[in-house]
Amino acid sequence: MNINIMDIVGRVSYHCDILFRVIDFREQNGQKHAILYGEDIRLIADAPIEDLITISPSTRAKMAEEYHSMEEQSLQLFRQDVELIKQRQEYEATDGYSKSLSYFQMPGRVLHLDGDPAYLEKCLNLYEKIGVPVTGIHCNEKEMPLKIGQLIDYYRPDILVITGHDAYSKAKGKKTDINAYRHSKQFAQTVREARKKVPHLDQLVIFAGACQSHFESIIHAGANFASSPYRVNIHALDPVYIVAKISFTPFMERINVWDVLRNTLTGEKGLGGIETKGVLRTGMPFNSEHHHES
Repeated sequence: MNINIMDIVGRVSYHCDILFRVIDFREQNGQKHAILYGEDIRLIADAPIEDLITISPSTRAKMAEEYHSMEEQSLQLFRQDVELIKQRQEYEATDGYSKSLSYFQMPGRVLHLDGDPAYLEKCLNLYEKIGVPVTGIHCNEKEMPLKIGQLIDYYRPDILVITGHDAYSKAKGKKTDINAYRHSKQFAQTVREARKKVPHLDQLVIFAGACQSHFESIIHAGANFASSPYRVNIHALDPVYIVAKISFTPFMERINVWDVLRNTLTGEKGLGGIETKGVLRTGMPFNSEHHHES
């Protein structure tokens, strides 16, 4: 079968459970292998050409539909959550609705570094839908530790996302060995570099990791949230749900980790973290005339 770069394929040996995009080819023991990036799952893999089949547009559409309904469900739950937070804020800002004060809200600003431009695009669309202020930057995982310092200085975010592709390889070592992972080492290193700039866990909230990432070393490096405690695959949009929840939670409130995980598409097997304060701030007064002019 003729497989080309950018084709959407499935692995026969895995019953085509995940859709992949072919991004490169390489020779391995005289056999041609394809390098694969997950379409909806933040996984990087390789497979012999013989194990791949191209996925028909109709099958792709069916699988995309399943993911889409999961995403919609997640988004709906998330919006309900944000609405409750807003109502509570309004109650407190207006002294139990007894004063008709006009106020404004400043959600936390996000800097999102992603190793995959297609995923970054999907994430930016979702941030926009939810209303999170974000700057997205496509950056190769290996360059992230070198670039993060100056990016933090320039953008001064409240929340940092470091993600892309990852994978655990049994052939390279045990699950406890960070060298057995495709990019976990770079993610942990990037977190360490970020913490040199902003050491305090509540001044810069960090999410880092991708599919099957070495959760413990990323948390120990200084991340508030990371993937993947059970080394499972995570959905491309999961980081957005986590940081959006933080972005909309008032800075005087602590975030319960389970509250953050329950609206993600992967849940606690793929994502985890430590209790963290929110970053939303309320201000007043809100001058609607000036707001419309700007």
